[in-house]
Amino acid sequence: MTHSKQYDAIVIGSGITGGWAAKELTEKGLKVLMVERGEDIPHRTGYKNEMKAPWEMPFRGEGDQNYLDEHFPVQQHSGHLDEWNQDYWVDDKAQPYQTPDDTKFRWIRGYHLGGKSLMWGRQCYRWSDYDFSANARDGIGTDWPIRYKDLAPWYDKVEEFVGISGAKEGLPQLPDGQFQPPMVLNVVEQYMRDQISQHFPERRLTIGRTANLTEGKPEEGRVQCQNRSICARGCSFGAYFSTQSSTLPAAQKTGNLTLITNAMASRLIHDPDSNRISGVEVIDTQSRQTTTYHGKLVFLCAGAFNSVALMLRSVSAAFPNGLANSSGVLGKYIMDHASTVGVASVIPGFEDRYYYGNRPTGVVVPRFVNLEEQDQPFTRGFSYQGGAYRASWSRGMKQAGIGKSFAQRLQGPGDWKFVLTSFAECLPRAENAITLDPDKTDADGFPQLQIRFSFSENEYKLLHAAKEEAAKMVVAAGGKVLFGSDQPNPGGSAIHEMGGARMGRDAKTSVLNGYNQAHDIPNLFVTDGAAMASSACQNPSLTYMALTARAVDYASQQLAKGLI
Repeated sequence: MTHSKQYDAIVIGSGITGGWAAKELTEKGLKVLMVERGEDIPHRTGYKNEMKAPWEMPFRGEGDQNYLDEHFPVQQHSGHLDEWNQDYWVDDKAQPYQTPDDTKFRWIRGYHLGGKSLMWGRQCYRWSDYDFSANARDGIGTDWPIRYKDLAPWYDKVEEFVGISGAKEGLPQLPDGQFQPPMVLNVVEQYMRDQISQHFPERRLTIGRTANLTEGKPEEGRVQCQNRSICARGCSFGAYFSTQSSTLPAAQKTGNLTLITNAMASRLIHDPDSNRISGVEVIDTQSRQTTTYHGKLVFLCAGAFNSVALMLRSVSAAFPNGLANSSGVLGKYIMDHASTVGVASVIPGFEDRYYYGNRPTGVVVPRFVNLEEQDQPFTRGFSYQGGAYRASWSRGMKQAGIGKSFAQRLQGPGDWKFVLTSFAECLPRAENAITLDPDKTDADGFPQLQIRFSFSENEYKLLHAAKEEAAKMVVAAGGKVLFGSDQPNPGGSAIHEMGGARMGRDAKTSVLNGYNQAHDIPNLFVTDGAAMASSACQNPSLTYMALTARAVDYASQQLAKGLI
């Protein structure tokens, strides 16, 4: 089929933000081209291993370790990759990147239709003004050009469409939203909630707020969660939010969307006379043919680091150091949450209780330090995610024992374990940055990214405090601490990479304004994680989606007024 090469808007990337940009733009009547570098994975029919049992997989779901080590040395550490879904993840051998010898960063990626919206952890939390005002309050980073009130109605819009299940708690640091009924805490989690509230009134354990439906959306072809907890394979029920199940069908329903896959955006073309992006150069990854598409608006939603990489590649006489980079901060101030196991413990006294199903979310303990009073020997704060469970027969692999009696004991459930993973806010620092390596290329022939990243002393202090406070909560509840850590996993392990094209009030110190619009180029919008000016300590995806919906509303109004 021959497509027009002129569109009202071009969206680069089809993940969480790309899907939202396409939905909102097409529903406003604009003709939209969505460009996806990877293959098409159709909803339902594309999830080829979704329903397979372990014994139907060659390696029983574990995968061929030799193959994983060769092709997925980074991706296999995501916590979500397995034999059922390994084709969704980037082949590290074909798509390498560089890190300096003194640093380490796990860049977790998925290059296909839907991007990481197929494999994400689905945790959805609003940010508050403790987060949006943090940079201004302590003078670290650049002040956010927005506050919670600016984003609150867009959080509402996104939550109502996505379908977020969760419990309202009335906490100012974790604002409530438009929730479907919450999933249920198991008996030990409920016990820990009660004990924490009793001994630490300022702390709250609650069910994880997750993009899994507890009530169906039949008008959208989505049914409620089946409690399988195999979300990362793709979900034919549409029970969790992904581009395929939600935003893409909505955009296609308008008749205003053109989607091309296996299409790599190689360069954005800047017209110095109009000071606009005049075109997007796209390479067909199979035929290697190049086509230039034109649009009045360009929404860059390729994922934080890939969006920055595309801007760094798109040099011109006007922008010799990267597109829209008059500030000189493009590629700088990247972040990822510092994460580690804060506590692993045993909670006695519930050996006669169990649970049913595979609930696809855990619990969260929101931030409780440095809120009104900045009274800690560190800046900002941390939160926890985790849950309680009973160990299965596989615990025997780490226990001493042999013979029939040992095997019989393993047939029953083990002790109740309670685990909290710490997530500490990562401060924005200029030395954490991504650049292009001029001497090394990837499978597409583009310069590899060089990622320079390390955690600061503040992140180590936060994790140390998180470890101590997690242990206090367990001990107060009568539990036994097995271990805890205050050493962060390598950068990237939280899969919350952010920054590189940050928002700000001042064009001299930021790339984007308060509507995710480039200060330097009015028709360029960046709405994925690259836009973030700070990291908070809760998951950022809901904020990305709200920012995208808000940016589209603004951009379409500006376009209609002839200002873009």
